[in-house]
Amino acid sequence: MRQSKRRALGKWLGLALALLGLGIWLAREVQARGPLYCFERPGTVWNGVAPLPAGFQRECPQSRSYRAEVRSGQSRVEQYRVPGWQPRVLIPALKQGGYLQITDEPIGPGNYSAFLGRAGVPEVQYLASLQGDTTLITLSGRP
Repeated sequence: MRQSKRRALGKWLGLALALLGLGIWLAREVQARGPLYCFERPGTVWNGVAPLPAGFQRECPQSRSYRAEVRSGQSRVEQYRVPGWQPRVLIPALKQGGYLQITDEPIGPGNYSAFLGRAGVPEVQYLASLQGDTTLITLSGRP
């Protein structure tokens, strides 16, 4: 009788571990497919380089190709929306995190571009565009 109880307990423990593993996998899949799939570390800029200043709304591109590249680890992209025209508002946070600004280019009305990197090598493309009464800032580069 004792041996049958041990077998039953072993089966239940095995099932519990399998369900736990499935739950962890599902949680990761839901995050990867959710609207904020591109953020690994919420509350930070560029995956932990600096704290995200107050007043920013996080977004991710809805493009399937971006989503696939981010999921496969080929690229990283983060988007932030702020009120008004504030094209350079996240540059100080990236500099605080050790990045140097390599370029500084207003590229037309309502558009701004910069490259940032460490040791003078461009690593992060910073794009800001005026959309209505908000600025959409997109950071992209390799993970």
